[in-house]
Amino acid sequence: MNTFAKPVTGAFIAICLFAGTLLAQAPKPKIKVKEPVDYVDPTIGGLGHLLTATRPSVQLPYGMVQCVPLTTGGADVYMNTKITGFPAGGVTLMPITGNIETNSALYASDFDRDFEVVTPYYGSAVLENYDITTEYTAARRAVYYRFAYPQKSPAHLLMIAGQSGEITPVGKTVVTGSANAQGVKTYFYAVFSKPFTASSAQTFTSGAAATGGGRRGGFGGGGGTGLALDFSPKPGEKISVKVGTSNISLDEAQKNLMADVKGDFDQTKLANRAAWNHELGKIAIEGGTEKERTIFYTALYRSMGRPNNLTEVGDQYYSGIDKQVHPAAGHDFYTGDNFWDTHRALHPLQLLLDPKMEVDMVNSMIRQYNESGWLPTCPTLTGDRGVMIGHHGTAFITDVYMKGYRDFDVEKAYAGMRKNATEATVLPWKRGPLTDLDKFYQEKGYLPALAKGEVETNKDVHLSEKRQAVAVTLENAVDDWCLAQMAKALHKDDDYALFMKRAHNYELLFNKTTNFMSPKSADGNWVADFDPKRGGGSGGRDYFAEMNSWTYTFQVQQDIPGLINLFGGKEPFIARLDALFVEPPGTSKWTFLGQFPDMTGLIGQYSAGNEPSADVAYLYNYAGQPWKTQFRVRQIMKIWYDDRLLGIPGDDDGGALSAWYVFSSMGFYPVTPGSPSYSIGSPLFKHITLSLANGKKFNIIAANESERNKYIQSAKMNGKPLSGPWFSHADLANGGTLVLEMGPKANKTWGTKVD
Repeated sequence: MNTFAKPVTGAFIAICLFAGTLLAQAPKPKIKVKEPVDYVDPTIGGLGHLLTATRPSVQLPYGMVQCVPLTTGGADVYMNTKITGFPAGGVTLMPITGNIETNSALYASDFDRDFEVVTPYYGSAVLENYDITTEYTAARRAVYYRFAYPQKSPAHLLMIAGQSGEITPVGKTVVTGSANAQGVKTYFYAVFSKPFTASSAQTFTSGAAATGGGRRGGFGGGGGTGLALDFSPKPGEKISVKVGTSNISLDEAQKNLMADVKGDFDQTKLANRAAWNHELGKIAIEGGTEKERTIFYTALYRSMGRPNNLTEVGDQYYSGIDKQVHPAAGHDFYTGDNFWDTHRALHPLQLLLDPKMEVDMVNSMIRQYNESGWLPTCPTLTGDRGVMIGHHGTAFITDVYMKGYRDFDVEKAYAGMRKNATEATVLPWKRGPLTDLDKFYQEKGYLPALAKGEVETNKDVHLSEKRQAVAVTLENAVDDWCLAQMAKALHKDDDYALFMKRAHNYELLFNKTTNFMSPKSADGNWVADFDPKRGGGSGGRDYFAEMNSWTYTFQVQQDIPGLINLFGGKEPFIARLDALFVEPPGTSKWTFLGQFPDMTGLIGQYSAGNEPSADVAYLYNYAGQPWKTQFRVRQIMKIWYDDRLLGIPGDDDGGALSAWYVFSSMGFYPVTPGSPSYSIGSPLFKHITLSLANGKKFNIIAANESERNKYIQSAKMNGKPLSGPWFSHADLANGGTLVLEMGPKANKTWGTKVD
């Protein structure tokens, strides 16, 4: 017996019951539920593996304005530790205290990334040299800044309009002006929250090269015409400025500002947050790890950065093609694209999320065709840039059409695609009419390659980009197949026959002795001593586009069964696919990447970091071994996509690699452009819901999914067994449910029938 025990009295029991009642009635602390935008980390990919890193852009989805602080240093913006200004359309802003300097090397400030905040809708940075906190948020055609100056210090704001710029104070709270960059004039209209005292116009100089700023960032990197504004803030008072921007006029810049910014800074910030949540929330995910959800929503955010909607308040837009202002005529105008990068995954993803926007993008291309006589392949604010190879705008338009979205002038679009295919040069990094090499290509079906060591004498060939002869032939064959599908749909039988024949040009460059796509000379013979791994010089550009034959041998998305037949059947085809993922560089890694800096994210010779590899892991589905697709897709995502600074395997090219991740983590991918179908992989999440524009929902349920349970055991679409590893776009667009039973071991009987 415990001698210290005492009897429990009734009063004690009553007190305990009363206390329990109070605890039960006490309000429970609210647990903040993360919304999609809360998972986004714009710093992911802020260090590049070899080439371009991503930038932590604050903007609205597809917005005209992007905010990234201007910093001094290299292309890896995250490594830079000095800020020279903040972009605001056509003007750069730089808050300072103390003496006014006009050289960016002198007024630049240190900053610490650990004290930086960056989200899709809001950012802030502390300028350590001045103890100034700068906050910023971006509407579609306007930006909003807020500055907190230290007490008892002279408060200045430098406004720099760049070379050939104009800047004028209007009264005590407004500054207007314009800037020029690459032949395009940008107007700005800035309204301050507090009166200022303005100095006379000054000339600012750039003491160090600045990077960042976004596609419509500050002009001149710290150099050009500008003003120094003086403020007298009260203790604790913040100075804010909202800036509207336009490519049309100063009046339009003011209208854009008034239309896009309705409240104060905090209200604008919350509205921009809501806009991002609305767009990101179109795909809801359940399951997965916190890390996987972060990577997913960051990749989705990256997939919504471009193209950019340049339609202004007056329902008009400025075109860089003909340098004129045009009426938008009921369709928003988009530019800022490169179809070589984006036709594979980015546009098909955007089509799922916002088909009307994609149709507007097609209409934008048709307008540019009307303005220039050519359908663009890399439309930008300054015009159609002559970069990369192929006329992949054809693949993009065909994909939109074949998936059932046709609110555009189809005949005009077809005319533009046909003109590109028959009258435009196919030479790399070149725009314009046919050359002698193009005439050979059209007659013989392939672009002739030079012999090993032969010096280029054709003046039409780009000096450093070379002929890329094999890649040009293969990629244009894909576009020709797409054009053939359009011709068939429009009952243009002769064109269908012509372009289907050209779609098979890939067969001319398949060397059955080596089972590699190989360069062929003008005399019809194979280039001697061709090395499929290291041949072609820098980036393989004599024969390929940034890659080698190990990858380009599989660039036949339009006719995968035909490619399998060239190999001699499924077994040798799969053997080469298997070899791709284990083939070593054959030299030191640094030597290989020195020759092929775009081939980052390597698994054997497979490069997760460059777009030509995008569909390759899914090709096992077409040869009867879908479990290998499931294994490889999971492997690529796990190894090469992360939630850290090196989290993107290569140059994201405006969201091209990120879009691949979004598709692959959902468990399907659009292998063939212009084909309304999807190839199934291995989803990362237990439940994915796509909220479609037509009000319907498409669900993917991955039962028993886990890191190890990556193999599909069985599949049902809307309750009916799915025998093959594909489903149609109609299945998705009409709403429904795909159920995948997942397990830890490959089911080598499901999905193997491909005929």
